[in-house]
Amino acid sequence: MALTNFQEKEFKEIYTAYSPKIHRLCLGYTGDPMQADDLLQEVFIKVWQHYDKFRNESKISTWIYRIAMNTCLQHLRSHKTKNQVDIDKAGVKQEEESEEKEQQIQLLYKCISELSEADRLIITLLLEDVPYQEIAEAASISEGNLRVKIHRIKQQLSSIYSKYERL
Repeated sequence: MALTNFQEKEFKEIYTAYSPKIHRLCLGYTGDPMQADDLLQEVFIKVWQHYDKFRNESKISTWIYRIAMNTCLQHLRSHKTKNQVDIDKAGVKQEEESEEKEQQIQLLYKCISELSEADRLIITLLLEDVPYQEIAEAASISEGNLRVKIHRIKQQLSSIYSKYERL
């Protein structure tokens, strides 16, 4: 597929705007930064390949999130060798404050990776400050149902996080 110069410029802008969010979404699904890097690349290859087919029926961000979610789910289904996160890797080391903060963020994403597939999408988009309407659209649920799910997801994350704190 050959994109016009204008489409190439648009694609670069889209990549710049959405790649950090999509990377964090992928990290939420995998719990592994290297796998998230690979999935990010795979997502944007698909966006590039199908960019000319985007019909503007939804926001570009919703379309990209949907591609990312489907790519992550496909990856998880094809690599079901690890259903649980390796707890030994989740221990937080007492080092410099910046490292500790980074480790806490990694732990959060490890906790997120233990959620169901749909819940991972919702909480990751919420962490990215995506508006509720867009999250509901990407998850194919109503905004009212989304609010209830977010409350339940936060409770689940607290429970999962507390398991790691006891280690």
